[in-house]
Amino acid sequence: MQGSGRGHGSTGVRERRGAVRPGAGARVRGAARRPLDGELLDVTGWSVAERAGGACLINDRGRYGAGGRAAYTPAEDDPQGPFRWEGDMP
Repeated sequence: MQGSGRGHGSTGVRERRGAVRPGAGARVRGAARRPLDGELLDVTGWSVAERAGGACLINDRGRYGAGGRAAYTPAEDDPQGPFRWEGDMP
């Protein structure tokens, strides 16, 4: 994985290197629940299918420490709302 935003194996989850500060006109999703609660993820240019797949965000605040990932997906009841934490990955 390179944090390029490309697919994450067969899971379809996109990997990003943490949250960003989006520019004007950017489309963003907030991260809800730990460990990145309140951070913003720029999803500008993501297709509907890519947004539906969620994101694995590299962070140092999760179960696996530095280099670990926090998996976030859209809520079933609010697909346009913030991504919700699903768990941590090594």
